[in-house]
Amino acid sequence: MPAILVVDDEPGVRSSVAGVLRDENFEVEAVGTGEACLERVAQRSYDVIVLDIWLPGIDGLTTLQRLKERHVDAQVVIISGHGNIESAVRAIKMGAFDFIEKPLSLEKTVLVIRNALRQRDLETENRALRARVDRQEIMVGESPAMRHLRDQVAMAAPTNGRVLILGENGTGKELVARTVHQLSRRRGGPFVEVNCAAIPEELIESELFGHARGAFTGAVADKPGRFEQADGGTIFLDEIGDMSLKTQAKVLRVLQEQVMERVGGTQRIKVDVRVLAATNKELPAEIRDGRFREDLYFRLNVIPIFVPPLRDRPEDIPLLAEHFMALMAAEYGKRPKRFASEAMARLQQYQWPGNVRELRNIVERLIIMVTGDAITAQDLAFLGQDGDAPMGPAPTATGRLAEARDQFEKDYILRALAASQGNMSKTAEMLGVERSNLYKKLRAFGVTPRSEK
Repeated sequence: MPAILVVDDEPGVRSSVAGVLRDENFEVEAVGTGEACLERVAQRSYDVIVLDIWLPGIDGLTTLQRLKERHVDAQVVIISGHGNIESAVRAIKMGAFDFIEKPLSLEKTVLVIRNALRQRDLETENRALRARVDRQEIMVGESPAMRHLRDQVAMAAPTNGRVLILGENGTGKELVARTVHQLSRRRGGPFVEVNCAAIPEELIESELFGHARGAFTGAVADKPGRFEQADGGTIFLDEIGDMSLKTQAKVLRVLQEQVMERVGGTQRIKVDVRVLAATNKELPAEIRDGRFREDLYFRLNVIPIFVPPLRDRPEDIPLLAEHFMALMAAEYGKRPKRFASEAMARLQQYQWPGNVRELRNIVERLIIMVTGDAITAQDLAFLGQDGDAPMGPAPTATGRLAEARDQFEKDYILRALAASQGNMSKTAEMLGVERSNLYKKLRAFGVTPRSEK
């Protein structure tokens, strides 16, 4: 039940406001002075404080200032008389949510308080989401390779130098880019990510540089591109090695002149952007083969940072596994599971072709599918003997498509199983398949159904 504190020196106002709010199923307390208000908030928390401007002793503005100095987590609604509108506006600038003019409309008072509660819920949710993101976006590991990586990031971040992040798929190149941005002087500006491999060639110029109205069919209005959106902040060009030579030439011009034009436009737009780029390709080899511009490479490769593969830092695997276990447990509302020593040894022996991303996915699978409190070596049997990755012939294009389809199907089934809390019958019903067929699918994916353990 939301808790409301009413602060007003008029007994009639306190009584009427408190009575109406109690009728609305709020928990209400009322005091007559700013000093009493500060005493109450020191003893307990409130969701909303309804605060009169004119009070004996310290006035409403001073009370509001002290509430803010003490970081009181409550929305403050100011009550203002006809002659106090200027003071009420000052209160809003000081951080009050809204003000209500006297004589009070009790209906409006309830409405404003409900809006204040809704705003408080949104702020609380935003803080929780931010805390969750911050917990996820940390560079986990204490190996010499990770300590060296953190040192490089710490040196590069405060500068405006362009950074080229190199490493295999799944090593965490995006995390490195976000960390560079968060530690830079531009951290208050936007961080705009562009996956150059995911955007079709015919759309990437419009995506990067925007387009002018009428530039092509369907361009009914001017649209800013990613470089404009990143003005004052950082743009991260992921998979830069997959960008076409034509687009590379336009990016090079922006880097050289800090000026760009929208597709179909003539206006020169100045942008202040720090560029971070990443690739899993050997760019010198791409240059020799004529697929990457050498001048762009030198422009981007001011500060090179290499992200090591997971197989080169096995001592970090226990820390990463526990980190992902805590994150996944919170996401799925489950208790974290512990790793038995033989299970952790198997994780450290595995070669991790998918790197940190693969480890995260496996931990997610384990917290969904393992019913006990401990992860055993048997639960990791799908990794292969002695921790080696299953080997086979290089996949053809058809084979890769089949693998992608199977991975999608497996992820879909596992998420449905998690949603039904491991209930096979309910999962089969959700997916519209026979229970026996669901068992066959799970076994084919190397997952042991709970009822078979």
